[in-house]
Amino acid sequence: MLAKGPDAASLERFIAAAPLGQQAAMRALLALARRPRGAALLSLLSPLDQLPSGLLAMARYDDPDISRPLGWDAAAVIARGRRLRRAEGRP
Repeated sequence: MLAKGPDAASLERFIAAAPLGQQAAMRALLALARRPRGAALLSLLSPLDQLPSGLLAMARYDDPDISRPLGWDAAAVIARGRRLRRAEGRP
């Protein structure tokens, strides 16, 4: 497992859901991005350098303490969806 920190499990699940070729590519990019020389190499290949940082940022949204101040509250979105479905008479 290449991911580290509290968001490791969600990032690993995301990568595992991808096709095998994409899994290998994402893991390789993340491994490169974590090293200063690797990050420098990726910066020469713009916009490829944005993918690893985007993956890590996406994984951090699973942490409510990070996502709520940024305007994403999963529980509020679920509650709103349920209210709308009930109001429309849908199951």
